[in-house]
Amino acid sequence: MKAAPESNTNAAPAKTEFATIGGGCFWCTEAVFQALDGVKKVTSGYAGGKTENPTYEQICTGQTGHAEVIQIEFDPAKISYDKLLEVFWEAHDPTTLNRQGNDVGTQYRSVIFYHNEGQKAVAQKSKDEASGRFSKQIVTEISPMTKFYSGEAYHQDYYRRNSSKPYCSVVITPKLQKLQKAKVIPATK
Repeated sequence: MKAAPESNTNAAPAKTEFATIGGGCFWCTEAVFQALDGVKKVTSGYAGGKTENPTYEQICTGQTGHAEVIQIEFDPAKISYDKLLEVFWEAHDPTTLNRQGNDVGTQYRSVIFYHNEGQKAVAQKSKDEASGRFSKQIVTEISPMTKFYSGEAYHQDYYRRNSSKPYCSVVITPKLQKLQKAKVIPATK
């Protein structure tokens, strides 16, 4: 009987980091960032407010203080935090306060929640550099990440599971096509 080949138990697992951002509806931002090489997982959820364990219905009232956000788990050896932020600036309008398209309220604000001081510095530098590309002032909030609450199961992988639904075909698909045409995201992953 042959012995099973030994597995390499000394190999270090790939190191991943997290980025948490909000740029309007999380269905849109989730679809954009899922298209990037080096992104391991994108989770739609809520952050930045005071309500513990908020529900989508509570978020929609605008009274929780939370924003719709995505938490991105990424491999920094394949994609940098800075590159994620470059895509962030292109994927939404950071000059509209508490609004993205028809979505209005503090829950749709443009926000970067940094996980450490290094991310804070990169986020501020990225915001300063991006400001020259917009005719109006960037209103994106840069705040420390405190607590992330995962959204309900039906919000996860929304575009992948519902691409033929009207919201996806009218809002998300054109956004993805625009970003693909501008070479901000790859055509396919």
